[in-house]
Amino acid sequence: MPTAIVVSVVVGVLALVVGALVGQALRDRSEKAKLATASSDAERILLEAQTKEKELLLEAKEESLRIRAQADTEAKELRQEALRQEQRVTQREENLDRKQEMVDRRDSAIAEREHKIEEARKILEELQGQRMAELERIAQLTQGEAKTVLMTEVEAEVRDEANRLARNLEAEVRETAGPRAREILTATIQRIAAETVSESTVSVVQIPSEDMKGRIIGREGRNIRALEHATGVDLIIDDTPDAVMLSSFDGVRREVARLALTRLISDGRIHPTRIEEVVEKSRLDVENEVRQAGEEAMIKANCPGLHPEIIRNLGRLKYRTSYGQNQLMHAVETSHIGAMLAHEIGCDVNVMRRGALLHDIGKAFDRETEGTHALLGAELARRHGIPEPIVNCIESHHEEVEAKSLEAVLVQISDSISGGRPGARMEALESYIKRLEALEEIATSFGGVDRAFAIQAGREVRIIVKPEAIDDLGAMRLARDVSKKIEESMEYPGQIKVTVVRETRATDIAR
Repeated sequence: MPTAIVVSVVVGVLALVVGALVGQALRDRSEKAKLATASSDAERILLEAQTKEKELLLEAKEESLRIRAQADTEAKELRQEALRQEQRVTQREENLDRKQEMVDRRDSAIAEREHKIEEARKILEELQGQRMAELERIAQLTQGEAKTVLMTEVEAEVRDEANRLARNLEAEVRETAGPRAREILTATIQRIAAETVSESTVSVVQIPSEDMKGRIIGREGRNIRALEHATGVDLIIDDTPDAVMLSSFDGVRREVARLALTRLISDGRIHPTRIEEVVEKSRLDVENEVRQAGEEAMIKANCPGLHPEIIRNLGRLKYRTSYGQNQLMHAVETSHIGAMLAHEIGCDVNVMRRGALLHDIGKAFDRETEGTHALLGAELARRHGIPEPIVNCIESHHEEVEAKSLEAVLVQISDSISGGRPGARMEALESYIKRLEALEEIATSFGGVDRAFAIQAGREVRIIVKPEAIDDLGAMRLARDVSKKIEESMEYPGQIKVTVVRETRATDIAR
């Protein structure tokens, strides 16, 4: 039994050994097969790598050959371009050398010519000195004396030539400009027809009876004092039958007082409280009338769109007169004249209309504010957005400011035409005579004047001069000087013409 177990054990051990050997042999065979497969793959991969390497080497050689061929071509082109540049530089240097040679030859010729000119100048100076010495010997005059004689003769000749030229120019201007100017002004004035009113600082109110004067005066004069205080107007109650006079330089205040007094007389109730009520109501009515008058003037002059304050001050001119001419009518008339003149000569009609309409607007309040009406009116217009060209027309129409446009000059002309046309304004006889005497006195104050006459109602001064004392050129200067002195020392409507007459008479007797 024990032997059988031992045999079984031995057999088992032997079987394990044989199994282990068989397994090991099988593993060795498998590994050899794997190694053979791996070797075959390695050989294949190596072969492919060698093939790829050969292809890359071929491509690299071809690319290097192409790059080398391109580099050779570019280098050849660069060498050719450098050669061309070198040829151009060489040619330019040759040209510069030739030009430098020409410049050198020209400089040499110029220097030689300058030298010859300098020698000729010296010879000419010597000849000039010899000529002057010979002339002094022949004429027996020094150079200074000869120059004085020559200057005197030249001055006389130039003066005669200037006189002839001035006469020719004056004749030409008179011949060409005169007819056209007369045509324009005549056509303009012909189309203007305006009424005139008498200048007055007094308004008359009719009363129904003499008893009304006592009621107007009131107990101890309280009614008349209240009325004068409320209106700022003086009441004149004298022996004039059935009339009371209102005196004031302010036409608007005078109109308020006239309207208030007329209503008080119609109502019959006259006492201080009632006076204040009626005066206030009359003031509002006059303000409405002033505004309406301004709007009507704006429409008549075809100047829409003015500021309300401008319209109000324009309407106040209805109660302002100058030399008997109503200022509102004068403003509208001046605007019409200016528009016609602007159409004739091609100026800005809109600027002309507005500048002419507003040129005297400063007269609406110049008695209340310090300054001239032209500058005050321009300040008012500028304050309310009136364009600068129109403002210049206002401020320059009395030449206090320089006129900057043709329209501004035309406003001056239109103003003179409206104020100076026959019948537009009236003057007292005494002031009229004084103006004529002043004109003649100014004219005779100049030297060389024989006589002077103020003619055509003081619109022209005719001056007769002594022909031996004043020549033709002096006559023209005298006319300008007299005109300037009249402008500086006198005030007058319109314009004054100054005519200087120089006449030479020769008399002989036939025996």
